[in-house]
Amino acid sequence: MTETSNNSFLVAQLGARMHYAVPRILHRAGRLSRLLTDIAANRGWLRTLRLWPSPLRPAAVTRLLNRTPKDIPRRMIRAYTSLGISYAREFAKTRSERERIELYLRVGERFGQWAVRQNWGQAAGVFVYNTAGLEVMREARRRGLRTISEQTIAPYAVERMILAQERARYPSWEGDATDCPAFGAYANRERQEWQIADTILCGSGFVRDAIQQVGGPVDRCRVVPYGVDSRFDIPPATAHGGPLRVLTVGTAGLRKGTPYAIEVAQRLRGRAVFRWVGAVKMPDAAKAELGSDVEFTGPVPRTRVIDHYAWADVFLLPSLCEGSATATYEALTAGRPLICTPNCGSVIRDGVEGFVVPVRDVNTMMVRLDQLATDVALRERMASAARLRAVEMNYEAYARNLLAAIDA
Repeated sequence: MTETSNNSFLVAQLGARMHYAVPRILHRAGRLSRLLTDIAANRGWLRTLRLWPSPLRPAAVTRLLNRTPKDIPRRMIRAYTSLGISYAREFAKTRSERERIELYLRVGERFGQWAVRQNWGQAAGVFVYNTAGLEVMREARRRGLRTISEQTIAPYAVERMILAQERARYPSWEGDATDCPAFGAYANRERQEWQIADTILCGSGFVRDAIQQVGGPVDRCRVVPYGVDSRFDIPPATAHGGPLRVLTVGTAGLRKGTPYAIEVAQRLRGRAVFRWVGAVKMPDAAKAELGSDVEFTGPVPRTRVIDHYAWADVFLLPSLCEGSATATYEALTAGRPLICTPNCGSVIRDGVEGFVVPVRDVNTMMVRLDQLATDVALRERMASAARLRAVEMNYEAYARNLLAAIDA
């Protein structure tokens, strides 16, 4: 690592976001001025939680300790811990989209107001994330600094249009979605960020095209696919003599296409077994509709997710709206053939590392899974192709592409 350069960046981010990949990449390149975040388990009183013996730690404590910006010196990190803790508690209590969006707005603004009061060091620019960077970019513009914003998912206006169709199909799944002022304010906050940003990074063409769909400044968008480090590089799936093992990783709900995975599992009962790893955050009425054809594990610490990839033969992600789903990169690195939609923003190629299927197309998902279940040679060929694709799109490639986009 070189000394911090005069073209360094302040990174302001809520959450761990790909395990703090951007600030880690910038720091390694000698271009990180400061990392401002909500929780950093290597700062302040949170460090004392490591004294808790691992076998006795509650899952919540384990997840908290995973919020560690590895390889970044503590002196370069500032954390708004009280906000992070209260944010997690309040989010756990939300029961509707309105409550979540209102919370996102409050927390994003409070985080931004806190961030502009911190020491930015010798930053020549700022790097922020959609809906949590407006105040920081305004201050950066006032100081004459560069502004880069990452749009981590399709714009909220597009996401809301997609989910409105889903709620009409599955009205019990996500509670009250009646229009409220917060929805418009949230979409407008994204638009204001686009107007200030010198560069808007998009994880996929799907995100870039969605920005264009709502009249955003597509000329300032740069597509930079993500990458995953090599810890997801695990041994090939081994023959087990049972039904095809199908894994999905992500928060269960309408956006991830959970109802379609359930329908596929019901139709393939006896020929495939399905496991969904991730939080199940939905009304009780919807939980009652989940059935038993998909095993829902609930939240799993990131350090244990790899065990589930080891269990799987193939990976399924029927999402309707993403940025560029991190889980698809993990599946590639693990060498598991993928079945996903174009809206996942994945880098897989149809018929090579797996299959790209239309959103909501249960019949095609079934056909492709049946094909992978019966054709072992095809499954092995796609698994090998997935590993090769992962090498092309690994963490190092992401770092190079990210730095090139920042400097473009």
